[in-house]
Amino acid sequence: MGLAEALVELDELTRRLRRDCPWDREQTALTIVPHTVEEAYEVADAAAGGEPAKLLDELGDLLFQVYFLALLLEEHGHGELEQVARNVHAKLVRRHPHVFGDVEAKTAGRVRERWEAAKIEQEGRVGVFHDVPDSLPALLRARKLQRRAVAAGFDWPDLAGPLAKVREELGELEHEIARVGEPSPETEPDRAVANEIGDLLFTVVNLARRLNVDPELALRGTNMRFVRRVERAEELAVGQGERWSELPLGEQDRYYDLAKEELG
Repeated sequence: MGLAEALVELDELTRRLRRDCPWDREQTALTIVPHTVEEAYEVADAAAGGEPAKLLDELGDLLFQVYFLALLLEEHGHGELEQVARNVHAKLVRRHPHVFGDVEAKTAGRVRERWEAAKIEQEGRVGVFHDVPDSLPALLRARKLQRRAVAAGFDWPDLAGPLAKVREELGELEHEIARVGEPSPETEPDRAVANEIGDLLFTVVNLARRLNVDPELALRGTNMRFVRRVERAEELAVGQGERWSELPLGEQDRYYDLAKEELG
């Protein structure tokens, strides 16, 4: 089966489900989009985990979301899958003049600069932070906002700037914590402390950007490593006839370090 045939068959399947499945018939763009976001995160997990077979599967789920949402557009006379494909094709050609035109861009950094310039010059976008969705996860939105600022020339000249800013924001956070102390569990945080936490996270995202690290994927990777290590620490404790959750912190740390050494 060729690519064109496979894509046509998926389009036919999408239409059949929309017509014959009671659940699919009830869906709207608003009810489907949460599933689309979920599938995108599952794609990210598969890519981060280095699992090609899972990535292949999750990309299929995400592709179906595109087909389904395009069909909803078609039903309301706002476009169809062909137009979706042609629009993105034209957009990619327009935003890659270094490939399809006579603009020179020999580095990835220069390509990004031209990409942002094309949005403003060719698509009429206005303002530094044009078209940055409020609905993005906070870490991703912070990085996107920072990239927009960079396109306007607002950036540190080297890594020394963001590193110093992280230390500065950490110092300001420590100052506020010293002022109010540690809060009781399940109480509202001090507003100044919360603001400083936000400032610190924002500066860490900026540092990550300068280091070509996606902060969302980096944190998701740390989350996964933490889960694996704690679960392995518990297994090691059980193997010694102990309940990890009942051990003092020092012993928990010892088992956690063993798990970390074993798992990396």
